[in-house]
Amino acid sequence: MSSSSLLQDRKIVLSTLWVFVLINMIYADILGMLKPGYLENLDKLSQELSAETVLLFSLLMEVPIIMILLSRVLNRRANRIANLVAAPLSILWVVVPSLITSLGSTPLSYVFFATVESLAMLYITWYAFKWPVEEPRAA
Repeated sequence: MSSSSLLQDRKIVLSTLWVFVLINMIYADILGMLKPGYLENLDKLSQELSAETVLLFSLLMEVPIIMILLSRVLNRRANRIANLVAAPLSILWVVVPSLITSLGSTPLSYVFFATVESLAMLYITWYAFKWPVEEPRAA
């Protein structure tokens, strides 16, 4: 297998892992809506959030979304750096809300999805960290 196809394979794996993470995030949010009182709490919270806070949440959610594309198009060095920054940042985005909501009660479904998402992003971090330097081509 040529080094360019190995590079392409690694990009595809990373992009696919980000799709996996994002789908889990979406389903965790959808299932979270089934918790009794969720819609009432959401209504109350929406009245208290500033536009800046909503923008911050949007930016944090955009990280896994944009990593689907960036994992495919960036060169090895930029791709590696982006994944090594994005995965830990996204893990925080997944874990911190569960700690905050644990003041009330965090649904087991959220804990399950947060665990799956975090494990996938830890794997992304490891996979990007272990990305070998491309072999120089023979002249």
